[in-house]
Amino acid sequence: MSIVTVQLGQCGNQIGHEVFNAICSDVHGTHGLCSKKENESYCDACKERFFCEEESEVPVARAVLVDMEPKVISQTLSMAARSGYWKYDDRSHFCQKQGSGNNWANGYSVHGPRHKEVIMNLVQKEAEKCDRLGGFFTIMSMAGGTGSGLGAYVTQCLRDAFPTSFILNHVIWPYGTGEIIVQNYNSVLTLSHLYQSSDALLVHENDVIHKICAQLMNIKQISFRDVNQVIAHQLGSVFQPTYTAEGGLHYSRNPLGSFRDPSLYTSWLNPQDAFNVWKTPRAFNKYEKSASLVSNSQFLLKPLDNVVGKAWNMFASKAYIHQYTKFGIEEEDFLDSFTALEQVISSYTIL
Repeated sequence: MSIVTVQLGQCGNQIGHEVFNAICSDVHGTHGLCSKKENESYCDACKERFFCEEESEVPVARAVLVDMEPKVISQTLSMAARSGYWKYDDRSHFCQKQGSGNNWANGYSVHGPRHKEVIMNLVQKEAEKCDRLGGFFTIMSMAGGTGSGLGAYVTQCLRDAFPTSFILNHVIWPYGTGEIIVQNYNSVLTLSHLYQSSDALLVHENDVIHKICAQLMNIKQISFRDVNQVIAHQLGSVFQPTYTAEGGLHYSRNPLGSFRDPSLYTSWLNPQDAFNVWKTPRAFNKYEKSASLVSNSQFLLKPLDNVVGKAWNMFASKAYIHQYTKFGIEEEDFLDSFTALEQVISSYTIL
């Protein structure tokens, strides 16, 4: 099945580019412990999932690029084309000349409704290119205005237009000491709205990835690209096609096993349903052996509680509220978002 990726804002477009780079690098890499036929089947599955090869000498990413400023999209399109291994469709992007000013309300209430038709037409065209549409993968930041605000709006539009399709939102959790003074407001509004529309949220914390770069990779001067490449590598391994022996050489997403110790899980969840293992003999990006874990756990409780707490302290003193009300986001909208996330915190706390 194919996945349509929607890259939103500066962060979403930069990470999206690195994700496609990682996947394409994997496809062109060595085939590890598997046979030539297995490798060919694996590569075909990768390409079908993320690339379209019609009328092009190189694979074309199944992606829509959206930003309210042209610079990052222009750079992203150019870098992909220069790689010689893959590219974006030149007709599958949308940008404007004025950003969202790091204001969630501007992205959600102004840019979203204003540009909905154009953006959703691009998404519809990408979806129609898929023989078997598996769902949508959005990539966005929570801290700014376009990725967070417009991203939340586009996710709602995807849910309305494709009610039965799976929507996975990948969100970048901002640095705890971020430079955007209203990032906690933006984060609270983003998470509460995505929680209503998305099937799953996949979170990467900038602070955690920064530590990986510093402590595990020994990078002295860490750049955003270093952080983005680590994130992309992890995402690529999560989306790696997996092998099942049934029916010959066939790569899929079928579960092959599970951990059965009930003490690992909450009492109302059957261990057989709680943990699935997928595997493949095909090496990922030059690693002979690798493992990736995606978990739904209490890991995000502390950072979520911190963000909500900081946002509430600002809200209680009415700080910067006027920047949101002028774009139509009222104090009641903030209170609804706080209530939704407090319920999430409560539910995960009692697991």
